[in-house]
Amino acid sequence: MTDAVSELLSLLELERLEVDLFRGITPENEAERERVYGGQVIAQALAAAYRTVDEDRACHSLHAYFIRPGDPKRPIIFEVDRSRDGGSFTTRRVVAIQHGQQILNMSASFHVHEDGWDHQHKMPETKQPEELKSHEDFREMFKDRIPEDMRKHWDRPRPFEMKEISGINPFDPKPKSDVNQVWFRTTREIDVPPAMHHCMIAWASDMNLLGSSLRPHGLHWMNPKLMTASLDHTIWFHAPIRADQWLLYAMDSPKAGNGRSFNRGSIFTREGKLVASTAQEGLMRKLTKKK
Repeated sequence: MTDAVSELLSLLELERLEVDLFRGITPENEAERERVYGGQVIAQALAAAYRTVDEDRACHSLHAYFIRPGDPKRPIIFEVDRSRDGGSFTTRRVVAIQHGQQILNMSASFHVHEDGWDHQHKMPETKQPEELKSHEDFREMFKDRIPEDMRKHWDRPRPFEMKEISGINPFDPKPKSDVNQVWFRTTREIDVPPAMHHCMIAWASDMNLLGSSLRPHGLHWMNPKLMTASLDHTIWFHAPIRADQWLLYAMDSPKAGNGRSFNRGSIFTREGKLVASTAQEGLMRKLTKKK
């Protein structure tokens, strides 16, 4: 039986259709969802870009816009444009296409390793993963309260284990600080190239980030009167990173308004090294009945 980590790795091994044209799929257990998970599209777009870049350089930043919701029942075509191949930087543009229309476009930049000055902000002081309940613990706690139409999605195997510092009760959410911290790592060790670790982190980086903006309002994504979606997503990779070792995702939401929210995150190793940063604007819309 294939585990969730192996399934995710296989999703990132895109089929090459032509020199700079690739095809990705969505897992079968996600086919009943309304749209493709945004982190999947970003991760696959980054995987496509990496397939066209020399191995001596790593992604240091990507900027993506979600244009249309992805259809989980259809493959996604990724078209890579080789914008620039420089001496130390490589730039790529990736367009994700379904039904003949763009669902995402992304720019990514890759850089050879260079020595330079180094500084960073400190990692927040917080509880360690061993002190916290896992998502599996919470799933078990709430299993009898999950609506039938959400049960399959709620119970699905996940490639990452996550431990929230101060989670929200989905059935009785109370307003909390927008400061939102989560430890995460893959559910098992993986022996893959550094580029694949970047893609795995890209996949995980879309989880919980938008949720930071819901916390001050006592909201949870399961609220039927709420519509949320990622509008854009940015990642900066600062240093080598492994997806199979505990990472602290420290997030907050400085502003929400006009149906949108701004969210940002910092990803630290357990030793306190800042290895990646993220930013995202999300849709945060009240659902109202049409007259």
